[in-house]
Amino acid sequence: MHKIEIDPDLIARLTAERGGKLHIFDRLDPARTAHVVIDMQNGFMAPGAPVEVPAAREIVPHINAIADAVRQAGGMNVFVQFTTPAAALEQWSSFYSRFPAEVREAHQRAFAEGASGWQLWPELDVRDGDRVVQKGRFSAFTPGTSELDAVLRARDIDTLIITGALTNCCCESTARDAMQWNYRVIFASDANAALSDREHNATLNNMCALFADVMSTDEICEVLASAMAPSAYW
Repeated sequence: MHKIEIDPDLIARLTAERGGKLHIFDRLDPARTAHVVIDMQNGFMAPGAPVEVPAAREIVPHINAIADAVRQAGGMNVFVQFTTPAAALEQWSSFYSRFPAEVREAHQRAFAEGASGWQLWPELDVRDGDRVVQKGRFSAFTPGTSELDAVLRARDIDTLIITGALTNCCCESTARDAMQWNYRVIFASDANAALSDREHNATLNNMCALFADVMSTDEICEVLASAMAPSAYW
């Protein structure tokens, strides 16, 4: 599990700016809340996988705990799968062209729809009623590459809880865009995973400063539980 470190000076500055409190989304409407789980797939999770993120295996219990709390509160869980884009070499050459041919081809094969690497990690608690959505870029809000925004708008969702891998790539990209699409974003500090503590914490500091409310799994579950109490939101 990552050793979480958010700059104390940043915490002090934000707390002062926010009238003595750090968290900005400590009250929410569960019915308008979605837990968005990013790229927890075999191709990122399995030992020896093409894009293995070892820490991602450690956060699965936290993701499952948040998913359960969201279900109990009446929100929705959305599991997002990275899927090799059609015509990837031409349409996303700025990404794929940086790799040697064998690496590029292995990545594309691993995340082709239906491939073993594309499948969700079997230890994830995915249930009937949860949604599964594909994306073809780092951010699930890149226009034309995912139906996530349409799925959320159809449910009148206004708050997102972001978990998954990698913290500093697809999770951060999705969270940044979500905030700019006017979603309220909660970024789970201990339910996202990167390749190093340094990379993980760099994203947490950026999220906290500008894009999201950074909370632990326990804090998220507590906010959801509190929201279920009578008159908690209104």
